[in-house]
Amino acid sequence: MKPARQGPRGGAGRRATPPTKGKANRRGLYEILLPYQRAFVDDAARFKLWLASRQVGKSMAMAAEAVGACAAHPGDLWVVLSAGERQALEFMEKARQWAAACELEEAEMLEDRAHRGALIKAAEIRWQNGSRMIALPANASTARGYAANLILDEFAFHDDPDAIWRGIYPSIANPLKGEFKLRIASTANGRSNRFHDLWAKPNGYAKHRTTIHDAVAGGLAAKAGKSGEEFIAELKAGLDDPEGWAQEFECEFIDTSNVLLPYELIAGAESAEATEQRDPAWWAARGGGAVYLGIDFGRTTDPTVCWALERVGDVLWTREVLVLQGMATPEQERILQLRLTRAARVCFDHTGAGVGLGDYLVRPGSGFAEWKPAAHQFGKIELCTFTPEFKRRIFGRLRRTFEAPVRLRVPVATAVREDLHAMQQVVNNGQFNYWAPRTREGHSDRCTALALALEAAGEVDRGSGGFEPITLPGREHRAWQGRRMPV
Repeated sequence: MKPARQGPRGGAGRRATPPTKGKANRRGLYEILLPYQRAFVDDAARFKLWLASRQVGKSMAMAAEAVGACAAHPGDLWVVLSAGERQALEFMEKARQWAAACELEEAEMLEDRAHRGALIKAAEIRWQNGSRMIALPANASTARGYAANLILDEFAFHDDPDAIWRGIYPSIANPLKGEFKLRIASTANGRSNRFHDLWAKPNGYAKHRTTIHDAVAGGLAAKAGKSGEEFIAELKAGLDDPEGWAQEFECEFIDTSNVLLPYELIAGAESAEATEQRDPAWWAARGGGAVYLGIDFGRTTDPTVCWALERVGDVLWTREVLVLQGMATPEQERILQLRLTRAARVCFDHTGAGVGLGDYLVRPGSGFAEWKPAAHQFGKIELCTFTPEFKRRIFGRLRRTFEAPVRLRVPVATAVREDLHAMQQVVNNGQFNYWAPRTREGHSDRCTALALALEAAGEVDRGSGGFEPITLPGREHRAWQGRRMPV
């Protein structure tokens, strides 16, 4: 890698910033590390593996160890593979900070690019004592052939980690090239990747595990000026995803995650005669088939969605997909009244913000009694609490309803299709669960409302909702194997 003349940021081979010099008054290299970070750094094992929560300082600790080695052993070489360019440059910046702290004088820092704005090929720090650190975006071809100490940062998120592993491990393990060290750290990212294999199998590696709770106990929250409870509550509320929290912060490997409704299944139920809107006169009319409602309640972050199905013969037709966004609860209740009156059965989201309106709708004198057979109540509104068991039941039923023979019709509409397709089935420790990513438009609310409407209609069976993923020959997506029950 050849240095180029000083130029604008991002220029080919440019020296990124002026060299830095160590300052004698800086604190010692490891003094500011938290106990769990020091435990990893101080472990002298040749091969080390670290399964850790997000935001606990994995990269900072690995940079500290590598820079310490470069300072102690002139001419040392460390290669860092990161998940992407941004992560690679951030790692190098951490290394420069540590180098300044331990008085390791920098000669230069270089960035190698084909042209201005191109993806970085490599970044390199050269220190005055001859030690070097090279950072590469994770790529099997660029990693191959380096004989150096190696850091794999967020390895579970690298592109094609198996190919990277095949490319780099022979160079690291070859005794003729030296006793090089290997440091691998990552947040969990499912079970179907090399990082999980290395963690789960006996291989003689020194293994460290740090959950967010371990980090807080080790002083992470205090370092941020917060109590442990406050710190964790803010992170958990911000993520708002139980499965994601378990994997990203509590170091639990989620077995598999698959799309619940592939596009081709949705297409099999789409019909131009299914509608998203219905005239108020239709709701006030008498006669016609039985109508079933599924209401997924939202107040601020997510919309309320009321999905209406009408039974015509043996087919359930979508008559309306009502979306109420950012609307006050009394106004929502007013709009829903006409629909509740027409419906034969209603399943209402009685979780979180939906508890208040649900209780109000079935109050004595409201005109709508509750459906609660266990208490010998047989009204029209069922208040549904989203327990894992309930989610398995309604989303399992939703999936089976889309399988042949299809007796459901949904609108041909992008918003509907994308909401249905966004729902994921997650298998964690053998248990099925369901979740969807939160976007600006909501949280797959139409999909949840349809699942509730099918519950109200009593469609298919009340099975466990478990499907074994299978791969169809010649298909890129996954299909699902499960019971098909007559309607």
